[in-house]
Amino acid sequence: MKKILLVGASAAALAVSASAQAADLGTMPVKAPGYCDPYKNYSCLDAYLGDDVLGRFFRYYQLEWGHDAAPSDPKAPAGRRAEWPPTPQTTPPMPFTEWPYGGTTNLGVTRPGSADSPLMNAIAHTGVGEAMADSHIQVYGWINAGGNLSTNSVRPGGNAPAAYSYTPNTVQLDQAVIYLERLPDTVQRDHIDWGFRVSAIYGENYRYTTAYGLFSNQLLKNNSVNGFDMPMVYGEVFIPQVLEGLNIRVGRFISVPDIEAQLAPNNYMYSHSMTYTFDNYTNTGIQATLAATKNVIFQFGVVTGTEAMPWHVGARIANPFPNPVFPDSTMLKDPGAQPSITAGIRLTSDSGNDSLNIVADGINNGSWGYNNLQWYGATYYHKFNDQWHLSVEAYTLSQRKVLNAADPAGIVANSGYPFGVQQMPFNSPFLAQCSNPNELTCTARVFAALAYLNYKFTPLDNLSFRGEYFDDQQGQRTGVKTRYVEAGIGWQHWWSPQIEVRPEVSYYKALDALAFNGNSNAGILPTKSYAVIGSADIIVHF
Repeated sequence: MKKILLVGASAAALAVSASAQAADLGTMPVKAPGYCDPYKNYSCLDAYLGDDVLGRFFRYYQLEWGHDAAPSDPKAPAGRRAEWPPTPQTTPPMPFTEWPYGGTTNLGVTRPGSADSPLMNAIAHTGVGEAMADSHIQVYGWINAGGNLSTNSVRPGGNAPAAYSYTPNTVQLDQAVIYLERLPDTVQRDHIDWGFRVSAIYGENYRYTTAYGLFSNQLLKNNSVNGFDMPMVYGEVFIPQVLEGLNIRVGRFISVPDIEAQLAPNNYMYSHSMTYTFDNYTNTGIQATLAATKNVIFQFGVVTGTEAMPWHVGARIANPFPNPVFPDSTMLKDPGAQPSITAGIRLTSDSGNDSLNIVADGINNGSWGYNNLQWYGATYYHKFNDQWHLSVEAYTLSQRKVLNAADPAGIVANSGYPFGVQQMPFNSPFLAQCSNPNELTCTARVFAALAYLNYKFTPLDNLSFRGEYFDDQQGQRTGVKTRYVEAGIGWQHWWSPQIEVRPEVSYYKALDALAFNGNSNAGILPTKSYAVIGSADIIVHF
C-alpha cells in the first residue's frame, strides 16, 4: 500500500512541478514590445516575430503561450469541405481533430502546409523557407521525455507487459521525432495532388516501432536502450475525381485503424494501452482510401504483412535442426513476410459525433511470423457534447502454427526455427503455451477491448479515463498466458499548442498468473500479478 501511495503522490508531484514551471514561464511577455497582437491583427505577425531566425523561433513560442490555437489567417482557404461532417474535436487538448482512421491523409479536411510549426515560421523568410513554402513542404517535429515510479523493481524491463514505461523507476528520452512532408490538398475537387512523408524517430520508443529487417539489429541483436527507426516513409496521390476522392499511399505507414499510435502527440495518455501495445503497428505496401460519400469511406490495401519488410518476402536462411515443423535444410527468414490484405469501412454521422471503423488488417495464411498478426476489429467514437466523448476499440488477432513453449521435439532448444538465438538473441517473438503439451504447434489468439472516456474541462485541459481487458489466451503476445485488466487516469495539460504535459497513474492486474516484474531477455521470471505505475511526460513541438 505504501508503494501505491508513493506512485500516486509522485505522479501528482510531477504534475505540480510541471505547473510551477509553467507559471514561471508564463511570466514571459506574450507580445514583443512595440508590436501589435497577431491574434487581433494577423497582418502584423511578421513584425511581431522579427527578422532573425533564432529570434523568430523563440518569439513564436511566446506568441502562442496560453492560447489554444495559432493566430488565424483570415485569407487562408477553408480547411474542410462545406458539406463534410463538422470537425468533432480540437487540438489542444485532444490528440486529434478528426476521429482517427490511419493509412491515409484525412480526406476532405486537409490543406497543404497546415502544420503549426515554430521552425517553419522561424525560417519563413529564408531562401530555404520560401522554397519550401512555394512547394508546400514542411519540416517539423517534437521532443518527448518522461519518467515513471512503479511497484515493479526489475531493471530493465520490469514494467512489461505495460509499455512505453518499459523500465520501472526511471527517466528516459521517449522519442525525438522529425517529419519532412508534403500534404496533398484533399479539400479541393479540381486537380490531382500529391504528398509524401519521411519520418525519423530516436529514443526508447523505437522498440515499439521496429519492423524486422529495417534497423532491427538495434533491438533484436543488441537490445539497445535507445534506437533509431523510420516508422513512416511513403508517397501518396489524391485523385478527387473518383467519387468524393481517392487517396493512394505507397510505402511504410501506420496500420489501420486504432485509437492510439506510436507517435507521442497522437495519444491521449503518456502510456499506451496493452490493447495497442500488442497489435499491428506498421504495414508496408499500397493502401487505397476512397470516400464514396461524405459519410462512407472504404479502405483496401496490399501489404507485406505486419512489421515485415518487402526484401524478406521469400528470403531463406539455413536451418540448423530440420524438424517436422521446419523440415528442410533452409527455412523462410520471416514466414509472416508475404502478400497480405487490409480492408475496412468507415461510417460517420452527418453531425460528426459518431464514427465507426470496421477493419481487417494484415490478412494472409496466418503462419507464425515476427509479428504476423491476423487482426479483425473495430473502433467507435461518440461525442456526447463539447466536453465529453468516448473512444472504444475491440479486436481479435491470431497466428497459426506457433511453436509450443513445451518444446516436445526440441525444436526451440536446437534453434530449428526462424527466430532462434542465432537470428534474434533478444526480443524474439514469444512461443505459445499450448493446452496440449505434446503438440508441436498451436494457434495463438488474443481478444482485447479498450475504452477511453474523455472530459475536456478547459480548452487546454483534458482528463482521460482508460479501462481495458486483454486476454492473451496462449501467452504468445505478452509471454504469459493470462487475462489482464487495466484502469488508468491521465491529465493532459497544454501550455500552448506547442508544449504539453501528461501526468497519469494506472493499475494493471493479471488475473491468472504472475506477469509483472520480470525480464524475458535476462531469463528473470515475473514475480507479481499486479503493477501500479505513475508517470508523466512532456512534449515540446518545434
